Amino acid sequence: MKSPIKHRENDRMGMFYMEGEKGIIAELTYTKSTNAVITIDHTEVKRQYEGQGKATKLVAEAVKFAREKDLKIEPLCPFAEVMFDRYAEYSDVRA
Repeated sequence: MKSPIKHRENDRMGMFYMEGEKGIIAELTYTKSTNAVITIDHTEVKRQYEGQGKATKLVAEAVKFAREKDLKIEPLCPFAEVMFDRYAEYSDVRA
């Protein structure tokens, strides 16, 4: 079953997430700074959904969002940092 990625944010922080039958199954959270940079501070996937590429999809969605909004991303979360190191095509949005 494909879980659509949802997004919510306020003026200080936001999150991209996927929901299953019992709530959120994967999430990526970020904080906003005043200089058009968002900091990915956390990614988490519920244990039974690990290994399905969900966190990778969330990082890709955050990159897409940053490009659309002309933002840069600081990948503070270790997983996000690995993704930014692995995918050179993300370098245009790396802070």
